Amino acid sequence: MSRNTDNTTGLSKRTKGHDEWLTPPEIVRALGVFNLDPCAPVERPWELAARSLTKEDDGLKHDWEGRVFCNPPYGAITGKFLKKLSEHGNGIALTFARTETKMFFQHVFPKAHAIFFFEGRLSFYTVQGKKAPFNGGAPSCLIAYGELNALALELSGLKGITVYLR
Repeated sequence: MSRNTDNTTGLSKRTKGHDEWLTPPEIVRALGVFNLDPCAPVERPWELAARSLTKEDDGLKHDWEGRVFCNPPYGAITGKFLKKLSEHGNGIALTFARTETKMFFQHVFPKAHAIFFFEGRLSFYTVQGKKAPFNGGAPSCLIAYGELNALALELSGLKGITVYLR
């Protein structure tokens, strides 16, 4: 759920001083129960999974178990989290829909089961639990690894479209 504030995020300059942004809770509620959030903010008003790892824990260094929800820090490290999730094979990632990138061609298109493209742009939340007054600055998507996670995208009721890859 972490968002960097450098130019790789696409977030408005109005976010200066913020380095963590939260997934809208209604998205995760629509997707079901998760066992692990390897990218949880240090400060958070709600939990998205039974177990949370923060940047202080370095989620990439831990074993992932069960169903994972991963909203990785945006930027160069995003691909590392998608690689780990694709190898784990059971979870959903939230990221910008940067379909032309190397990470999509290496870790999404050949390995994911489905991608959900949101209609419109998401607005993330502050660590205080308040919705940002602006959107994330780019289109977002959910990437499902595993057939049941692909089905969860389809049945979520979220506004957008699911595209199956396998």
